[in-house]
Amino acid sequence: MLIAIDDPARADIAALLAEHLADMFATSPLESVHALDVAALKVPAITFFSARDADMLLAVGALKELDAAHVEIKSMRTTAAARGTGVGRAMLAHVVAQAREQGYARISLETGIEDYFAPARRLYEQNAFVVCGPFGSYVPDPNSVFMTLEL
Repeated sequence: MLIAIDDPARADIAALLAEHLADMFATSPLESVHALDVAALKVPAITFFSARDADMLLAVGALKELDAAHVEIKSMRTTAAARGTGVGRAMLAHVVAQAREQGYARISLETGIEDYFAPARRLYEQNAFVVCGPFGSYVPDPNSVFMTLEL
């Protein structure tokens, strides 16, 4: 498996991101969906990664710079075929390592409160992320869980 910077507009990635957005809108109230579309992931403040086995897409993840010391995880998603294989854990390890290498002091994320998001919350908790208050431009939201990790 290779994790590398990639283009969110690449056809297989765009399809996975569309699936991700559809699931977010089906799971959370509109005002609580903070997932980004392809265009929003192509801005300079975001570094986008894919995990692949040869040409097969396994997962995606991104880092969004909030300020010089703080970065946010965005668009973490594993393909259905790769779920349960450890690729999500590998992507998380990669983005955390990238944040450390780039000199950030803190990495944070927003995820949902619904049962659908329980596996993601467990993954983050198992990797030392702790619940925190809203950060960046987020506001308190009863449908969101905010988590952070001091690097």
